[in-house]
Amino acid sequence: MDSPNPRKKKSSKKAPSPRRDGREAAVQFLYGIEAQRELDVTTEKLDEFWTLRLTKTLAQEFASELTKGVSQNLPAIDGMIRDSLENYTFERLTSVDRNILRVGSYEILFADYIPPQAAINEAIEIAKRLGNEDSPSFVNGVLDRIHKSRI
Repeated sequence: MDSPNPRKKKSSKKAPSPRRDGREAAVQFLYGIEAQRELDVTTEKLDEFWTLRLTKTLAQEFASELTKGVSQNLPAIDGMIRDSLENYTFERLTSVDRNILRVGSYEILFADYIPPQAAINEAIEIAKRLGNEDSPSFVNGVLDRIHKSRI
């Protein structure tokens, strides 16, 4: 007869990297302000968000950079997303998918220090966590078309 092990098994899941956590936070922030019908990113709104979503400083800084970048380039980003949709309208996108696409598009179009394929892969992983079952492949297809249109 085996005796019960008093130690708890450690979870095999490791914490997300600061960048992944920052990307997820950026999507969550953008989702929240879009729900309020306001896509203007201010320091006050970000400060309020950080009181609700605890995360490490590096992730906060990266998320703030992403959200400000999306906000400053929103017309161009949304235009690229619209142009890259096939058999779908921008208005039909779920808010989660739309904001994952915005963050991924910002990284592909404006963040030269992030390889486009890394931005696409990160967006797919976030879509797996935050979106529905169709989100990962949908996000992949749209961001891949955006990337290819820039080459």
